[in-house]
Amino acid sequence: MSFTVTAGAAPRVYSWQHGSMLSALEQSLSLATSGMADVRITDGEGRAYSPAALYQVMFGQPATTREAPRARAA
Repeated sequence: MSFTVTAGAAPRVYSWQHGSMLSALEQSLSLATSGMADVRITDGEGRAYSPAALYQVMFGQPATTREAPRARAA
């Protein structure tokens, strides 16, 4: 399947083609971290995802989600 990563840097929009979902996710996360705007991953069927949404589709909840600390009895 083909995946297209797009990102904007006013006034231009750049795009890259990937053969795997994982490589598209890796690049999109890198672009978003470096400050590129409107980073999107589009699959071969036209569905578009943000990097965070595709991460969640692939791996479930983000690793940064943690259970709230519990109070200890004295």
